[in-house]
Amino acid sequence: MTDFRPLTAGYSVSPQISLEDVAAAKAAGYALVINNRPDGEDPAAPQGADIAHACAAEGLAYAAIPVGHAGFSHAQLDALDTLLGDATGPVLAYCRSGTRSTHLWALARARAGDDLDAICNAAAARGYDLSALRPMMDALAGTR
Repeated sequence: MTDFRPLTAGYSVSPQISLEDVAAAKAAGYALVINNRPDGEDPAAPQGADIAHACAAEGLAYAAIPVGHAGFSHAQLDALDTLLGDATGPVLAYCRSGTRSTHLWALARARAGDDLDAICNAAAARGYDLSALRPMMDALAGTR
């Protein structure tokens, strides 16, 4: 069952996807799937290699930027920026609930200088509360 939640016209998030969801992502027009879940976090869930194989079979690009308990790093923000810059179409990012994928996007957009209230509103419209992340977003926005 797909639960793709668009934050922008070109970036959506989702809770853990199934192998069947990859075909639905292709049918919905996504060009790239980004996995923000570390392998082994839930052994019962499809692992990165499984999703990568399903993406390849559907002609979708696949990338992994695992976000674990250590939180977010500038390297992860850089990786997302690069992937989004190189994407040939809409992007679907997923993790366990979609929260880490939303947070990574929000931090990257804050660092890029996007309007912070607009970022928070886009996330809230899809069920993600960024209020606890706002101080970090403010700090990143101030480092531009």
